[in-house]
Amino acid sequence: MPSIPDVSLRSMRYFEALATELNYRRAAEVLFITQPALSGAIQSLERTLGTRLFDRDTKSVALTDSGREWLPHVRRALHEVDAALEAAAMLVDHGTVRLGYLIGTGADVMFELLDGADRVFPDIRIETVEYDFSDPTAGLASGASDIALLRPPVDVPDAKMAIVAEESWVACLPKSHPLATRSELRIEELLDEPIIVAPKSAGGWREYWYAADVRGGKPPMIAAEAATYEAEVTLVSRGVGLSFTTSSLARLYDRPGIQFVPITDRPISYTAVAWRPSRLTMSASRLVEHMLSRLPSAKKS
Repeated sequence: MPSIPDVSLRSMRYFEALATELNYRRAAEVLFITQPALSGAIQSLERTLGTRLFDRDTKSVALTDSGREWLPHVRRALHEVDAALEAAAMLVDHGTVRLGYLIGTGADVMFELLDGADRVFPDIRIETVEYDFSDPTAGLASGASDIALLRPPVDVPDAKMAIVAEESWVACLPKSHPLATRSELRIEELLDEPIIVAPKSAGGWREYWYAADVRGGKPPMIAAEAATYEAEVTLVSRGVGLSFTTSSLARLYDRPGIQFVPITDRPISYTAVAWRPSRLTMSASRLVEHMLSRLPSAKKS
């Protein structure tokens, strides 16, 4: 068998950067090294491999046939190495766990889930951060949170969830609205009303909360956007529009000028603990197990 060249991981990263940029200055900037250092490293790599990887002159840089053939192998190798390094980082038992929670999910639920955690895990520092409607994943999608307390549906395909609370839909109406005196409502009675919605960054979660599934493709009459419940109920009280929310909000955000009326024909709204198994540190994993143990009836999905 032919001998395998001794190529360093750094050399492969240099090659991939130059193959992507096809410009020594830009590639050097990406790598945070000088152009002469990059040029010398590429020349050394070509000597080690025994083949030219780039055609270059004073005006241009291009991959040779050998460079083009080797590039996909290098990219696959770097991807696997990066995945292995990320997995190794997850094994380190970091002492801080970041818990994101969506505004209005109920502080009482979070307190119950974390009850006793400080005593059981004195070595873990739990950081809690509140997120508004602009990020309904409460930091889980971006990785800013290790664990999240949120309201599905959310767009985090690899997330695992455990349901911790169930609520019903309610309409939040201006007190002067003709429907505000009703004891209950059906969703079809509300679809033509101007509505307060979450910011566009909420994506499918925004669509869920303006009941896109029963609108038959017809867009809602959006009166305004609100990123918090406080902003939402203020807009409703001013008569700007109505909003759809959950039953707990009638208790937490009752304000003069608004009326909450149950909607009878909408699905249950869930509150869930969510996490991404592949990204959990050992400390975060221990905390998830503790939180689930506080609610024996929690259902994993």
